[in-house]
Amino acid sequence: MSFHKSDSRTPLAPAEYTKIPTVVTVYDSERKNGNRNNASMGQPKFIRSDMADVPAQQAAGSTLPLVLTRKKGGDDGEDGLYNPFEHRKVEHPTSDLETFVHLLKGSLGSGILAMPMAFANAGLWFGLLATFAVGTLCTYCVHVLVKCAHILCRRRKIPMMGFADVAEQAFLDGPPALNRWSRFIRFMVNTFLVIDLLGCCCIYLVFVATNVQQVVGVYMDTELSVRLWIVIVSAPLVFMCLVRNLKFLTPFSMIANILMFVGIVITFIYMFSDLPAPSERAGIVPPAQWPLFFGTVIFALEGIGVVMSLENDMKNPSHFIGCPSVLNFGMGLVIGLYTLVGFFGYLKYGDETQASITLNLPLEDKLAQSVKLMIAIAIFFTFTLQFYVPVSILWKGIESKIPAARQNVSEYGMRVGLVCLCCGIAVALPNLGPFISLIGAVCLSTLGMIVPAVIELAVYYEEPGFGRFKWRLWKNSGLILFGIVGFVTGTYVSIREFQAEFDGGHGGDAQ
Repeated sequence: MSFHKSDSRTPLAPAEYTKIPTVVTVYDSERKNGNRNNASMGQPKFIRSDMADVPAQQAAGSTLPLVLTRKKGGDDGEDGLYNPFEHRKVEHPTSDLETFVHLLKGSLGSGILAMPMAFANAGLWFGLLATFAVGTLCTYCVHVLVKCAHILCRRRKIPMMGFADVAEQAFLDGPPALNRWSRFIRFMVNTFLVIDLLGCCCIYLVFVATNVQQVVGVYMDTELSVRLWIVIVSAPLVFMCLVRNLKFLTPFSMIANILMFVGIVITFIYMFSDLPAPSERAGIVPPAQWPLFFGTVIFALEGIGVVMSLENDMKNPSHFIGCPSVLNFGMGLVIGLYTLVGFFGYLKYGDETQASITLNLPLEDKLAQSVKLMIAIAIFFTFTLQFYVPVSILWKGIESKIPAARQNVSEYGMRVGLVCLCCGIAVALPNLGPFISLIGAVCLSTLGMIVPAVIELAVYYEEPGFGRFKWRLWKNSGLILFGIVGFVTGTYVSIREFQAEFDGGHGGDAQ
């Protein structure tokens, strides 16, 4: 599958990589002291070559991390117009089709199972329109981020950048008032990525425990609480998360994807049987429920964490954005599938729709029980893969501060501590629905909408400017405002849902 005329600069290589991936940027001292064509710029500012992003990025709810190969530093040996794509030296570049598949893997995952609940918080017809609107907005923000990355790479003669690299360099290139905040924006991006990914791990624990509880409860006279099941599920994960090499996690990834695919296909069979008339469902629900819809949809759809890693690893990076492009085709398919599941899932189960569509499957049906267990096992294995990314970010930040003799013990201790932290949070907040909405509202509205808009304002500040009537300023101000409203309202409503649970309003969710 190719969206543009391809080149044969580098041969394709197998998709499985075993090296711990990094992004390295190298440039000559002469380039380092070069100037932009703007007298007001003064001495140029550069990100350091050791400030590369975490190697593997993963979208919320995905079932397979996108692992990149180790990059070799680019060389900027010739004057004139700088093309960063020509200076990238990637050991295993991906074709358009491979990137398309990786984008689907990074965006399609357990989040699709929560889409019927999102529609229950919006209404059948409003949810249909709003899902397309939010999906289009998320895709546009990805375009903004990648385009700004290309501009900064050309401007500063850097072959490639990660998400946090782009944010930091944009602040260094932006208004002087933003320069002092460049390190902070980098820290903020990585912090929200860690919170997002650890939050997903907590959601996975609740998801697995809830599905296992349902199945086991059919055959046990004494029903264990979901909180106890979270602790039981977390115990083996403490040992599995001690594995530091992704090579040994690859078989779990394959098993997880097979089980997830089979489970979702069977779920579709149940979902499309005996559908009621659309008139039996609410077309639009009261606006007070919309923040939960927004948080759930952006949790399911947002793939901002994978895009820079994917674009950096492409054989033809210019094919990632534009029209047509890998991003447009991939996100178009993702939005269509999520809308399909959300629409027909809510149409099938109506007000009885639960946080995961698997929880609506009939308990007494053996096939339905197998689906619950298959998807629960898939998410269980996915935990270790999802866990790898925040551990990489955190360990990279503290490794240099720990004596070499104590690094192994310290890293293992951090891994055990993070699993226990996820377990503790999941035990304290075992209501799957508001948990998903909270992570989407807090982390992904920030990373997926607010940060790309701020980056574009900083990048376009001096050259080429905000355009006629300052349309870029107004457009990005609107995106920032929309992200802030989603952040605040989604967080508020999710916290109120948790409060209602503690007060006894959702006791059934946490039994």
